[in-house]
Amino acid sequence: MLSNNEKEQYSRHLQLENIGTAGQLKLKQSKVLVIGAGGLGCSALLYLTAAGVGTIGIIDHDTVSRSNLQRQVIYGVSSIGKHKVAVAVKHLSDINPNIELNPYNYQLTSKNASQIIKEYDLIIDCSDNLPTRYIINDACVLNNKPFIYGAIYKFEGQIAVFNYNNGPTYRCLFDKNEQNIPNCSELGVIGTLPGIIGTIQADEALKLIIGHGNSLNGKLMLYNSLNNQNNIISIHRKEHAIYDRIINQQGLSESDYIINEICDSLLEIDMHEFIELLNKDIQIIDVRLPLETPFIKELNAINIPAQEISDHVDKLDHQKSCVLICQSGKRSLKAVKEIKKHSDIQYIYSLKDGLKNWEKIKDKIVNTYTT
Repeated sequence: MLSNNEKEQYSRHLQLENIGTAGQLKLKQSKVLVIGAGGLGCSALLYLTAAGVGTIGIIDHDTVSRSNLQRQVIYGVSSIGKHKVAVAVKHLSDINPNIELNPYNYQLTSKNASQIIKEYDLIIDCSDNLPTRYIINDACVLNNKPFIYGAIYKFEGQIAVFNYNNGPTYRCLFDKNEQNIPNCSELGVIGTLPGIIGTIQADEALKLIIGHGNSLNGKLMLYNSLNNQNNIISIHRKEHAIYDRIINQQGLSESDYIINEICDSLLEIDMHEFIELLNKDIQIIDVRLPLETPFIKELNAINIPAQEISDHVDKLDHQKSCVLICQSGKRSLKAVKEIKKHSDIQYIYSLKDGLKNWEKIKDKIVNTYTT
């Protein structure tokens, strides 16, 4: 039943014939897990909470930084340095004290994902890295849970519903060996975009719970905020050998989610992306031998030869994006993969084609900082 306070708070829902009291009770009885309390997660959480989803889990191991405030609308200056899940719970409780909020102040991994996910009816993927997305997907397959995927990059976003009513999964769209999605979390995004995509994720969740409307099951919506164009493409279910193993063994294998097994393109940035990153506080590692030319003193790089990189992981700043550079891009890419084996540093890239374009990069640096 709905209390008098709930009836007043959800009165606009109750007036809708496709929701009404029956739909609102479905929302109250539902349990939704939001993975990631960043830009997407903040927006999704706000509307799930306001709509009256009865139990909401929030999983995130990060703390609030000032750079988050441009798009992560739950947090404020007073939140800087605090754990995101703690701030989120306090803020959301004020919006709707009628719901239960379950905070998980740690990272989702292959070891804990299944145990957490099986406790919820619906999962919303607001993560910002590929291994986590594969973990979410596979844990949902194991536990037969639908999940709503969202991703953003600069001015573009994607949304889809996976593993719903025997529909396609994330691996049906992005096979592990066919990935070609840029990892852009540190390359910039317009602040309004995660609000738009996260809100659509919440809307998809409400439709699935209430049972009305056409969902994005078997479809991928592509949204461009620069021209307000939406494109929807169909996704077809494919069978994957990994699912048989997951289901038969009743668990996830950590080896399936090692980042260096994913396509090289996810570990590389091109010249233009590198120039963009130069405007941020980044760390640059030159993995060539000390006497190799051209010299790149303009970049203030740290020299660690590629063959020694695994012995000097401690010199990497985990709070910054890190770019490795060599002559052609081959040694630096290999070094990035090696670092991934020995470190949990997330935003680390190899400069594609290395210093083949050094003169263009140098000209850009000179023009940028002298005008």
